[in-house]
Amino acid sequence: MIREGGGRDRDWLLARLPQKGAMNLLERIERWSDEEIACTARSHVAPGHPLRCGDLLPSCAAIEYAAQAVAAHGALLAGDDGTAGAGFLASARAVDLHVARLDDLAGPLAIHARRLSADASGLLYEFRVACGSARVASGRLAIALAAAGASA
Repeated sequence: MIREGGGRDRDWLLARLPQKGAMNLLERIERWSDEEIACTARSHVAPGHPLRCGDLLPSCAAIEYAAQAVAAHGALLAGDDGTAGAGFLASARAVDLHVARLDDLAGPLAIHARRLSADASGLLYEFRVACGSARVASGRLAIALAAAGASA
């Protein structure tokens, strides 16, 4: 079942993701289901973006956008009364970067992540990032889950 974002905007994301302040990169959740999530972001054009290297934001930063979409998906699946377990980006595989930089993309980024597998020790997602009809990045993310009771 596909669900619309339902008011899950920047404030919701700031309250539920571990990334705080400017490092919280997503703007809003557009739609989601038990298997996937679609988000948007405009932070890639911010001059003070925390992942900038000098005057540019390299396209590899798209991996962080995708990882935050995965974290948001975990928070959604945990529900409003639940707490998502701590997870850590273990690897990014088969990553294709279709542009050199993100900061010169004029429109919002569309971030899509789909869960391929999940068990008690980790998650595997595929992701794609686009700007309009232009492909920006794609690949797979492995997320290691913290053991129950472990601190983040």
